[in-house]
Formats: sequence, structure tokens, C-alpha cells
Amino acid sequence: MFRRLRVVEAPVLALEGDGKRLGFWGQMVDKGYALMDNKQIKWSTLGAIMLISAIIPLFASNYMISVLLSAMFYMLLAIGLNVIVGYCGLCDLGYAAKFAIGAYTTGILIKSFTWNFWLTLPVSIVVSVIAACIIGLPTLRLRSDYFAIVTLGFGEITRITARNLSITGSATGLNAIPRPSFFGIHLVEMSHWYYVFLVLVILFIVITNRLKNSRFGRALEYIREDEDAAQAMGVDTTKYKLYAYIMGAVLGGITGSFYAVRMSAISPDSFIFTQSAYVLLAVVLGGMGKIPGVILGAAFFAIFPELFRDIPVIGNLRMLFFGILLVFVMIKRPQGLWPERRR
Repeated sequence: MFRRLRVVEAPVLALEGDGKRLGFWGQMVDKGYALMDNKQIKWSTLGAIMLISAIIPLFASNYMISVLLSAMFYMLLAIGLNVIVGYCGLCDLGYAAKFAIGAYTTGILIKSFTWNFWLTLPVSIVVSVIAACIIGLPTLRLRSDYFAIVTLGFGEITRITARNLSITGSATGLNAIPRPSFFGIHLVEMSHWYYVFLVLVILFIVITNRLKNSRFGRALEYIREDEDAAQAMGVDTTKYKLYAYIMGAVLGGITGSFYAVRMSAISPDSFIFTQSAYVLLAVVLGGMGKIPGVILGAAFFAIFPELFRDIPVIGNLRMLFFGILLVFVMIKRPQGLWPERRR
């Protein structure tokens, strides 16, 4: 009986200590994972989120819809970058170049060659794949800081090239890009673009979630955790990293194409390094490798500064408070707001 009590008490003490180490938010995240193991609760929660998201334009102002559009735009970029950073463990500091390629491809085909927007999407995907191969094939053998520096340079090369080519509009960029139609509906209203971006977010979530749960996703996870061990076990690390880089570039290119027609104007200043840093910040803040965490990080990044815009004193200093809050969150939650489930 004495031995039996000792066997039972040891895990309880470990769990209590672990709970103190995790803190309140960490315990809540673990409880959320346990709660979502119930399929009825899981699908009911997802259904409620979808219903609320679908009816927001019915009562929201244009300003609120604009903020949500910005949040969904960063969600799309963060989901694409999450494939590279979160799944594969590569540090990409030039992700702005990925959606710049998609945006300029669509803008040039529409403005210079009068293409239909929907026909430019396959071309944008192909160009994104080619660009990813050009930068990925010679550099993906590099690791950590070296790869990050190369991607940073690629981002700056893309921006400077767009600034100096006449077909991209040089420094002024491309203006008056016509907005597309969808089954006779001309996409000009805020609510129209809200639903377009909502569908894109759902589509990106489904694609990347299936990718994560596939054999390919498991190989990326092995590479992220220990590339040398993965290579020793027979995983072609260079090939899988290239595929992950291409996938992230394709998602970024598609986002850039929709960004171009949504804004009706693009310029090199829209694709500066700060944009790449913002997207990377959203991924790290939310929780690398976890789709709900990435979405939460992007929403937090886009919405939180707007909450204090109209406050007289705090409004001008809202980014200062936002920076302080980011530092606080990273100190208290270094693994992100919604990290991977603990095993």
C-alpha cells in the first residue's frame, strides 16, 4: 500500500509544480486544448466563430471593417510565413518580397496587358515559385543567421528593383488598378472585400493545417527540431526546406495579388523591411507553428493599436504602449500567446 501511494503522489506533485511554472495563461491554454478534444465542443466553437465573423459587416462601421481587413491581411501573411518559420524553422526576414512579387505581377498584367484579375492568379503563383527557387536553391544550405541575412538582402533587392523599373511604375508605383468582379458583383465595397479576405483566411488555414498533419509537415517538424538528426534519419533536408519556402512564397504571392486590387495602388514603399518585421513579429508573438496562435498574434498586432487611436493623451503614444506591451508579453510568454500543445 505504501508503494502504491508513492507512485500516485509523484505525478500529482509534478503537475502542481508545472502549473505554477506555466502561470495562469499557460494553464488556460492547456485547458483549452483539453476542451477542444471534445469534437462537439470543437465544432460548435468553430461554428460560432464563423457565424459571428459572417454577420459582422451587417452592423459594423466602415472603420471597424477597415481595421478587420487589415487584421485579416496580416493573418494571411502570417499564415504563409508560418510555413517557413513555424513549420520549418527558417528565419525569413524578407517576406515582404514574397507578396511584392504577387502584387506587382497582378498589377502589371492588369495595367499593361489588360488581363482579367482572376487569370493573373495562376501567373502570380508561377512567378512566386520561380522566385522562391531562384533564391532558395543556392541559399537553403545555409543556416540560422546566414539564411536570415540572405532573405533580408533578397527583400531589399526586390524593393529596389521595383523602384527602378519603368514597368513597375518606378518610385510612384502602379495606380488606378481596376478592381475585379465576381459573378457580376463589382468588388468595391468594404463589406465585399471583408468576405473575400475572410474566405482567403479560411482557405489558407485549411491548406496549412492539412500540410502540417501530412508526412511533409512531419518532415518539416523534424528539420525544425534538429536538422542534423533529420538528415541522419534519411530526410532530404534541402529538398523539404525548398518545398516549404516555395509554399510560403506562393501563399505570400496570392496575398499580394489580392492586396494590389484591394488597394488599387501599390508602390515600393509598401514592401519595406518593416512589413517583413511586422509579419515575423505576429508569428513569434502568437506562437510559431500553431495556426490559432499565428492568427491571434496577427489580430493582436493589427487591432490593439487602433483601440487607443481616439484617446486624447494616449492616442499619440499608442505605439509606445504597444511596444511596452509586446516586451511584457514576450517576457511572460516567450513561447507565444498560443503555443504548440505540450506533450
